[in-house]
Amino acid sequence: MALKIRLSRGGAKKKPFYRIVVAEATSPRDGKFVEKIGSYNPMVDHDNKERLVIDAERVKYWISKGAKPTLRVSKLISKDGLVDKPIINEQPKKSAPGKKRLEREAEEAKTEAPAEEAKTEAPAEEAKTEAPAEEAKTEAPAEEAKTEAPAEEEKKS
Repeated sequence: MALKIRLSRGGAKKKPFYRIVVAEATSPRDGKFVEKIGSYNPMVDHDNKERLVIDAERVKYWISKGAKPTLRVSKLISKDGLVDKPIINEQPKKSAPGKKRLEREAEEAKTEAPAEEAKTEAPAEEAKTEAPAEEAKTEAPAEEAKTEAPAEEEKKS
């Protein structure tokens, strides 16, 4: 018999009120439960003491018996120090990148890393080699234009 400490909804439409109950994992949300151990009213202010009313001794007892709180309940009762605060990821598991994408990104990072290391090792050498190359680039198009112009005139005649 797997036990859960979870919320059971009550209250009117658009005015929820929850009981914190210990129930079997297979029972319905608002169905049969073993024991009511508290209540949670999300409609009152955060600083109001009636927002979360819980019997801490009973929570400790049921946790010692193997009852596991749901994510929402563990978040609520962690404020009282009864359980550790749950880890909630920023990115849902469904939208996390797949295995192949992670492998491709790892390969790209490996190929980029040596190129970046080479740039950091010899920045002065690149500066020396870039200056003459830039001068050659500016002279080369002018020479090409001179050589192309007579060729075009020959084709027209």
